[in-house]
Amino acid sequence: MDAVLKVVQTINMYLSDYILIILLIGIGLFYSVKTRFVQVRCFGEAMKKTFGGLKFNGAKQQGGLSSFQALATAIAAQVGTGNIVGACGAILIGGPGAVFWMWVIAFFGMATIYAEAVLAQETRKVNDDGTVEGGPVFYIRKAFKGKFGKFLAGFFAVAATLALGFMGAMVQSNSIAETFSTAFGVPGWIIGLVVALVAGFIFIGGASRIASVAEKIVPVMAVLYLGGGLVILAFNIKNIPEAFGMIFKYAFMPQALFGGSVGVLLKQAISQGAKRGLFSNEAGMGSTPHAHALANVEKPHDQGVIAMAGVFIDTFVVLTTTALVVISTLYAGDGILASGSADGVTKANMAQLAFGSVFGEKGGNMFVAICLLFFSFSTIIGWNLFGKTNMLYLFGKKSEKIYAAIAVVFTFLGACLSNDLVWELTDMFNQLMVLPNVLAIAALAGCVAEKTKKR
Repeated sequence: MDAVLKVVQTINMYLSDYILIILLIGIGLFYSVKTRFVQVRCFGEAMKKTFGGLKFNGAKQQGGLSSFQALATAIAAQVGTGNIVGACGAILIGGPGAVFWMWVIAFFGMATIYAEAVLAQETRKVNDDGTVEGGPVFYIRKAFKGKFGKFLAGFFAVAATLALGFMGAMVQSNSIAETFSTAFGVPGWIIGLVVALVAGFIFIGGASRIASVAEKIVPVMAVLYLGGGLVILAFNIKNIPEAFGMIFKYAFMPQALFGGSVGVLLKQAISQGAKRGLFSNEAGMGSTPHAHALANVEKPHDQGVIAMAGVFIDTFVVLTTTALVVISTLYAGDGILASGSADGVTKANMAQLAFGSVFGEKGGNMFVAICLLFFSFSTIIGWNLFGKTNMLYLFGKKSEKIYAAIAVVFTFLGACLSNDLVWELTDMFNQLMVLPNVLAIAALAGCVAEKTKKR
């Protein structure tokens, strides 16, 4: 495992420190300009379409999903362990300034995900039985004809199946098991077995069952976590201005906290922000277009702006809540990380320490464990749907049951394996998905711009 870990870490270093930053910020900036900053112009429209006719029990669709069901499924996938454990890891390694770079990635990512959702709608396929299929493999083939397009679509499908259906399930169940073990003393393998069995039951029900669960669980988990976060921030209200100040200060001067080389630390803050920002909001990764393709809307633009709302909720609401809770309690004032020393603090226990500062050690552990159960489980079922779309593209309908069985096994194994290796493998396949996806949405910029003008 140690040998594999070192190889995967080396690959991830080049992907996240160089290639990923250029691609994500580049495509986000490109689409911001191309759509005349759709994330700003249409922000009000996005909020209205998302929350204007909000229903937690959408009507059964003849084919595909309702717009809110598609958004709930997308958010279920976006809001996962990356919003708690991932955000904590980025802050721990890159400092509070990493949060600033997550915001940058998310702001431009709102334009990127708009393009992804529009293209997913534009290229989706309605089968004879009324079922709907869609996702990056469809618009990759539209962007690039012939063997090159087939290769890119196949590359994406393999990476997505591994990243979302298998490795992604592992990292989510791993986080559930670790936090539940700390909070309740339950062995990880028992948690993994229970999560795997419940997930398997939902997998069998397909897209409609996953969407039905997602539209109910997402609002509940959001209210629970944000409510708890607001309690912590209320108790630490005097530290909030300092927390914001640290985010902006250490985004450009991380050496002021950690000491050492300015260049190395700045690169670390930016790369952590980019990597964890991608893992959190998934803009540019090519995962959530699978959900947005299934939405029954009048025109692609409608789902595009709703997709933007998903990134906003994920990063600027949920992830920022985690960041402010952690920074205001552990870094600001006389917090245990005020000097930059992190003895005994890990990305796995960081949130629990922060919430425990008000709720008490046991209460903090239990609260984070329960929230992570909601977050991570919803991501498991959302990602399973996305991975299945790509498995079916590669191997056809006959692979559906085999895929579900393998996904259940990986969900169980994730609770039993090394945390670092699970995270690094997930990062690697997530980042590999970005490459063909970004190439395709860049090639189809004219199509997106046309749909934006016709809104």
